[in-house]
Amino acid sequence: MTIEITNESGITTDETVLLRLMEHNFSELHVSPDADVAILLVDEGAMEALHVQWMDEPGPTDVLSFPMDELRPGTEEQPTPPGLLGDIVLCPQVAEGQAQTAGHSTLDELILLTTHGLLHLLGFDHAEPEEEREMFGLQRELITTFQASERRRRA
Repeated sequence: MTIEITNESGITTDETVLLRLMEHNFSELHVSPDADVAILLVDEGAMEALHVQWMDEPGPTDVLSFPMDELRPGTEEQPTPPGLLGDIVLCPQVAEGQAQTAGHSTLDELILLTTHGLLHLLGFDHAEPEEEREMFGLQRELITTFQASERRRRA
């Protein structure tokens, strides 16, 4: 598995946590160890340009996902085949503001956004209420189990 993380945002971020998060989520979602994903952290200007270009919406956003091979979550018996999942683009500056509003750390917000972005790469969406319940429920489960594994790792 190749998880490439590039930080062009100017904001210091603990990229090792994001790497462990992706490894955890790949395992939980039975994604092939030969799948590739890129995570790019950008500043507000770069995120706004992407947001306008791809979503035709003004202003920076928190996360954008660009799926490539249309891979889907696997099962224990049949993991996701090898391939290129795509790119997750995060904006730590937007995440920081959202974290303050939510009452948690910027890193916690980036964990949420990275997981959210990965689920989009794997075909999940939240346009309809049923889709939203499924996606956000899985997102909560992944984050909760990751945070538990991080507490055990630190103990």
